Amino acid sequence: MADCDVLVIGAGHNGLVCAGYLAQAGYKVIVLERRHTVGGAVVTEEIVPGFRFDLGGSAHILINHTPIVAELQLARYGLEYIDIDPLFFAPFPDGSHFTIWRDLDKTCESIAAVSPADAENYRRFIQRWQPLAEGMVRSFQEPPTAPNLFRNLIMKTGGQERFLRLNDILRGYGQVLRQSFVDPRVQAAIGWMAAQSGPPPGEPMSAPFALWQPMYHTSGMKRPRGGSGMLTQALARMIQEHGGLIIAGAPVTRILTRNGRAIGAETEGGMRITARAVVSGAHIRTTMQMLDGAVVPAERRKLAGTARIGNGFGMVIRCAMDELPDYRALPSPPDGAPGHQHRALQFICPDLAYLERAYGDYLGGKPSDDPALIAMTFSAVDPTLAPPGKHTLFVWGQYYPYELASGESWDAIGDRVADRMLEKLAEYAPNVPGAVIDRLVEHPLYLERELGLLRGNVMHLEMSIDQMFMLRPALTMAHYRGPVKGLYLTGASTHPGGGIMGAAGRNAARVIARDL
Repeated sequence: MADCDVLVIGAGHNGLVCAGYLAQAGYKVIVLERRHTVGGAVVTEEIVPGFRFDLGGSAHILINHTPIVAELQLARYGLEYIDIDPLFFAPFPDGSHFTIWRDLDKTCESIAAVSPADAENYRRFIQRWQPLAEGMVRSFQEPPTAPNLFRNLIMKTGGQERFLRLNDILRGYGQVLRQSFVDPRVQAAIGWMAAQSGPPPGEPMSAPFALWQPMYHTSGMKRPRGGSGMLTQALARMIQEHGGLIIAGAPVTRILTRNGRAIGAETEGGMRITARAVVSGAHIRTTMQMLDGAVVPAERRKLAGTARIGNGFGMVIRCAMDELPDYRALPSPPDGAPGHQHRALQFICPDLAYLERAYGDYLGGKPSDDPALIAMTFSAVDPTLAPPGKHTLFVWGQYYPYELASGESWDAIGDRVADRMLEKLAEYAPNVPGAVIDRLVEHPLYLERELGLLRGNVMHLEMSIDQMFMLRPALTMAHYRGPVKGLYLTGASTHPGGGIMGAAGRNAARVIARDL
């Protein structure tokens, strides 16, 4: 008899979502996690005394398009979401600014202050692409089969009209935005959000990353009270209440196989657990390493080996702060209280050409001289993250290669590059460098070492069209079934990719339950 029905390797949010659905369905589930705590790249820890830092993803947008929180009843297990509005605040070097709110009318009114023509262009853009964006959401919540994709992306989105717009979809998002909007500032705000998945503005067929924009007005943005990791903590409690077992500090070294079928796993400490089904939420390359020595069909091993991880693309600084950024374009209130700009994600990207130059530095193997940034000050909406009168500041920047052309180590240059990120933010909010109490620098090597994000890619694999849908992580493994029988896959290496959504975990659970 196996020790359990399902053994899940990796307690990232997708692994936990998968385990949660299976435990809820009555299966005996065991989860093994290599770190000291659950969460993977959705985790919050007190790195600086009194300050709670997210170590991975922070803004919860995608998961709000799914029924996961409701279906797993996560509110019962301590998950409390805070609605965040506005969504995005964009200041510019000339002192202008505008804000993207969840409300479309309010957003258009704000855009009109910098570009009256683009206020109407924005409304048309949202209305035009809403059906396609909704189709993408539906397609993410099902295995990426041809019938599912055809039904969600063509039949339910006005098929003939969408075919006529195929020309737009095949372009880079930079070209689509330059044709859709007059003002470079408006192009930049939408383009910078599209770039969060990694592709630069000119990458062919990257337009859907910008065409997702309507969904921000549908779902808005949320934050778990207490930090991003409160999502995974709630998932862990839910699994345990349904009889599941979670073992942290137990790195898996080998997936056990017998007669070409996965039957369990062995940990670094020599613990062996057997199961009817094994699920890996780890990176696809890490999963294949765990199968080293197992009989894997040569074609599948080759396909998994050619999936592109890329050369990293971003890094983040987590800061304990004496005060919030004071933007020249929209100064803080006199009493130092948070303004609406501090509730939003704060975009530092003046135009698309700026983003393209940052990407050019990256292609040359060096950290971007003038990085595009997102500043996040979630303590403005959640006082539990910092001591009274203090704040947190997370600064995400692009683009930063994992492998440097200079041959230098990120451990040697990380602080210097982080200083440059803060200098860039200080061009917009001069008080920032002097307000930093302490900080954590998460450069690409740190992301690999601490969170298992190989080569610092927070999406596991590059989010290019040739590695999406039925091609993620490879053509023969896109339906959450791994390279050997009895082994299943979930996580950012699988459809629909990276980001805090949980759809890969939910989809995988449904496939596993059917097979069992």
